[in-house]
Amino acid sequence: MIGGGTILMDKETKKSLIRVANISSMGIALGITIFGCFFLGHYLDRKLGTENFFTFFFLLLGIAAGFKNIYGLIKRSLEDEKPVDQKDKS
Repeated sequence: MIGGGTILMDKETKKSLIRVANISSMGIALGITIFGCFFLGHYLDRKLGTENFFTFFFLLLGIAAGFKNIYGLIKRSLEDEKPVDQKDKS
């Protein structure tokens, strides 16, 4: 609908769209972190005249940071969902 209209959707559709958005943000966060650190290391190697020391170091740092970000996103998304047992008690 074009304009200021509202789109009605049920709770399951909304939850599914939020899950898809979370999954896509995980891939983007991982890629940006790894490539950003890689290019930072490459830049420092060129400026300081070192072989590939900073490239390798920052690449490993970027991989570790990227997976830490993914772990945090997964943990946060799992905390948002209540287990099935708790839904029945409410």
